[in-house]
Order: sequence, then structure tokens, then C-alpha cells
Amino acid sequence: MEKPLGALLLILGLQLGWVSGLDEVEQTPPSLTIQEGEDGIMNCSYKASNFQGLQWYRQYAGKGPEFLFILWLNGDNKKEGRLTANLRTEGSVSSLLIRDSHLEDSASYLCAVETQ
Repeated sequence: MEKPLGALLLILGLQLGWVSGLDEVEQTPPSLTIQEGEDGIMNCSYKASNFQGLQWYRQYAGKGPEFLFILWLNGDNKKEGRLTANLRTEGSVSSLLIRDSHLEDSASYLCAVETQ
């Protein structure tokens, strides 16, 4: 007997930057589609003249953003449930990993860079 395919999860990546001037925030991939049970990873790269921290949010359709993590220093790693975020300031990048994805992970995920 064939197993039904797990439902597809669409995880949209958007960036939200509290940056000014020549500062930039880019999230890759711009959108991510994975099968239920698979892992998904999103990266947030930034160019910021005076980096103060990086935040990750999750936003469900029709709802406001929900705070997930804030990362301040190189090597910071934060974990909650199946979500893990890390920061590498020397490469100006942060990653958000979703392990063993579930249907309720279908949302937009946003990174925000805080500058002074």
C-alpha cells in the first residue's frame, strides 16, 4: 500500500529591516516549499553600518508578526521547540532552521536587523 505524500508546506521568507541609508537586508530563499516532516532553512544576510542585533519573527496569514528570537553576538544560537536560529556576524548572516516541519509551520518568517 502506498503512503500518501505529506502535505506541502509553503514557508515564505520576507525581510523586515530597521535599517537606513545604505544598510541592506536580504533573505534567501525568498520562499521555501518543503514536504511535511522535512527540515527547512532560511538565511538572512545583512549589510549594516552599526549592527545592534538581529530578530526573527513568524507571521501567520491574517495575523501580526510573532517574535521568535533575538541574536546579538557572533555565535549566538537560540532554540525553541523545532526552531533553531544562529548568528555569524563575521559573515553578516543568520540562519533559521525548522526541523521536522509540521503543517502549523506554514507561515511567513521575517528577519529584522536593528541598527543604531
